[in-house]
Amino acid sequence: MVVGRVRTRVRASHGALALAAVAGLTAFLVSLWVFPYHSINHDEGVYLQQAAMLLEGKLYLRPPVEEAFDPWFFVDAESPNGPAVPVPERSGDVLYPKYAPPTAIFFALGKLLGGFRLALVGVAAACVYLTYAVTREVFDARTGLLAGAFLLASPMFLVQVGTFLPYAPTTAFNLLFALAYFRAEREGSVRWAAIAGGAVGVAFFARPYTAVLFATPFITHAVWTVWKHCTVSTVFDEPWRDALVRRRVATAGLGLVGVAVTLGYNAILTGHAFVFPYQAFAPLDGLGFGHRQILGHDVNYTVELALRANRQVVETLFTEWVVGGPVGTLLAAVGVGLFLARRDDWRRGVLAGLFVSVIVGNVAFWGNLNVLGGIADPDDGLVYFLGPYYHFDLLVPTAAFAAHGLLTGTSEVHERVDERIDGTAARRVAVAFLLVTSAVVAGAAANEAAPPLQRNDQVSQQLAMGYEPFVERDLQHALVYLPTPYGPWLNHPFQELRNDPGFDGDVVYALDGIRSFDVAATFENRTKYRYVYRGSWVPTDNVPVESTLQRVRVARGERVVVDAAVGLPAGTESASLRLGTEEGHAYYAVNGTPEELPFRVVVEDGAVRLRGDDIRRVGVGSGPVAIDDRDSIEVAVFVDRGPGAEFSYRLRLPVERTGGEVRAITPYLEYCDRPRLCGGEAAYVGETPRGVFVEAQLANTSTA
Repeated sequence: MVVGRVRTRVRASHGALALAAVAGLTAFLVSLWVFPYHSINHDEGVYLQQAAMLLEGKLYLRPPVEEAFDPWFFVDAESPNGPAVPVPERSGDVLYPKYAPPTAIFFALGKLLGGFRLALVGVAAACVYLTYAVTREVFDARTGLLAGAFLLASPMFLVQVGTFLPYAPTTAFNLLFALAYFRAEREGSVRWAAIAGGAVGVAFFARPYTAVLFATPFITHAVWTVWKHCTVSTVFDEPWRDALVRRRVATAGLGLVGVAVTLGYNAILTGHAFVFPYQAFAPLDGLGFGHRQILGHDVNYTVELALRANRQVVETLFTEWVVGGPVGTLLAAVGVGLFLARRDDWRRGVLAGLFVSVIVGNVAFWGNLNVLGGIADPDDGLVYFLGPYYHFDLLVPTAAFAAHGLLTGTSEVHERVDERIDGTAARRVAVAFLLVTSAVVAGAAANEAAPPLQRNDQVSQQLAMGYEPFVERDLQHALVYLPTPYGPWLNHPFQELRNDPGFDGDVVYALDGIRSFDVAATFENRTKYRYVYRGSWVPTDNVPVESTLQRVRVARGERVVVDAAVGLPAGTESASLRLGTEEGHAYYAVNGTPEELPFRVVVEDGAVRLRGDDIRRVGVGSGPVAIDDRDSIEVAVFVDRGPGAEFSYRLRLPVERTGGEVRAITPYLEYCDRPRLCGGEAAYVGETPRGVFVEAQLANTSTA
C-alpha cells in the first residue's frame, strides 16, 4: 500500500515536470507568436528597460538631453510629485522606474541565459510545477497533477505568461511561499519555514499588496496556531525550544527582511522609506477610496463604484478567464463545497481563504476599475485582452479545487455505481464519467482560451504593420525621432523601440519635437530619421497604420531654404496657402490649378516668407512673417475639389535661432484627407490617390 502511494507520487512528479516543460514551451511560443511586439499593456517596456539597466548595474537612467528621452513610467528624481533624491554627481535628468526590481531581475536572468523570453519559460514552468506541488500538499498527487493541467489551460495564464508583466512571476514566489509553509507544517521543518519567509519577502518586494493579500490566510493560520499552542512560559521562558515558535520566527524573520529591503530601496530612490516609487510618480495612485489620479486620468473612487467594478472584474474572471470558464468555476465551487461540508484539513481552508482575501482586498484598489475601460462595455479595456490580472493569484485555488471537485465527483460516482453492479463494470462507468467530464472541461477550456489569444494576435498584426519600416531597414549608428501619440513618453506606445541604458546602442530613440536641435547636436555623427505614420495609432481598432522612416537632416546658416512642391489632382477647383508661426500668419492665393505647385520657404533675418511663380500674397500686408527664437513654421495648402472632396497638405518646419544663425530640421509632411487626423496622424508616406503628393528638401550651405 505504501509502495503504491510512493509510486503514484513519483509518477505524478514526473508528469508534473513534463507538464511544466509544456508550460514553458507554451509561454515561449505565445510570446513569440502572439506577442512578438509585446502587448497593449505598456508596462512591459518599463520592466524590460529596467532589466537592461540592472544588467549594466544601473538603478538610474541619465538621459543626454532632458525631457527628450523620458521613458514611460519613469520618475524624475527631482519630480515635484516626490522628494528630491540625493544622486551623486548629478548632471541633467536622473530617472528611475516606478516599479520595484524583482520582476526585472527575473527577466534579466533570462537575458543572461540567451534572451529575455527564456525568463518567461522559467516563470510558466515554475507556476505550473509549484501549483502541482502545493495542491499535492493540500490534497494528493493526482489532484496536484490535474490542478497543474488546469492552470496551464486557464486563458489568463496562457496570455500572461507570454508577456513581460509582473503577475505570473509574483505568483511563482507566492506559490513557493505556500509550498514551503505547508511543508514546514507537515515536517516540522524550520528550514522550510525560512524558505517560506524568504519567498514571501521577495513577493512583497515585487508587489507588496499582492503579497499581503496572498499571505493573509497563511498569516491568519500562523497567528491562530501560535495563540492556541503557546503558553506564556513557552513564549517568554524557552521560545527556542518550541518547534512551532521557531518556525514562526523563521518565516516572519525572513519575510521582514524582504520588507526591510523594500523600504531600503524606497529610501535610496525616493528619499523616504515609506514613499514607494509609484507614489513618487503619482501620489494619488494607491490604495483606498476617494480621489484617485495618475497623470491626466482621475476618478472619485467611492465604495459603491469599487464594489460595482470589482463585481464585474470577478464575474469576468470566473466566466471567461479561469480554466473552462463557467465549467471550471462550477467544478471549483464543488471542490470548495466539499471542503466546507467536511472541514477535514486546515490546509484546504487556507487555500480556500485566498478567494476571500484576494477578492475583498482588491476592492480597495482602483486599478480594478481601470482595467475595465468602460464598465458597461465588456469588450473594452485591458481586461478584454489580458484578463483581470490583479486577480491572477486566484487561478491557483480555482485550478486546485476544480481538480478536487472533478476527481472527488468521479470517486463518488464509482462508489455509488459499485454498490449496484460488479467492480469491473463500476470502474468502467467511473472511467467513462471521468473521460466525459474531462472532455467537457477540455472543450470548455479550448473554447475560452482561443478568443483572447486571437484578439491579441490581431493586435500584434496591427503592430507589425506599424513597425514594418524598422524590419525592412537595418539601422546602424542611427538617431530616430519618434512621434508622441500618447504623450511625451518613450516606449508608450512604441515598446519595441527602447534605448540602451547608456543611450549608446546601434539606434538611439528620441521624442520628436522636444529639444530636437539639442538632440541632433548631441548625436551629430549619427544618421538621423523621423518615424512617421498615417492613421490612428490604436492597434485594437482593426484599422492598420501606414508608416515610414523619413531621412532627416539639420540645416544651419544665416539663411535656410526649403524647396517644396505639392500635387493638385484633376478636379481641383482652387487652392490657397497659409503660412503660420508663433508670431503671426499670412495667406496666399494660387494662380490657376497647375498639376504641380512648387514654392519655396525662405527663413532669414528673424522671419519667413513664401515665394513661388504661381502664388501671390493676399490680405493685409506683404512682408515676411516673424518667427520666435524657437518656432515651428507651418505651411498649409488647402485644395478645393468641391463639397466633401476638400483636402490639405501641411508642412511643419522646426526652426531655432541662435545669434545670427538659423537652424532647421527636415520638415514633417502631411496629407490631410481627414482634418481630424492632421497634426501627427496624417503623415505623407508615398501611397496616395493619383495626382496627390507633397515633397520638400532643405537647401543651404551646411547640413548634417
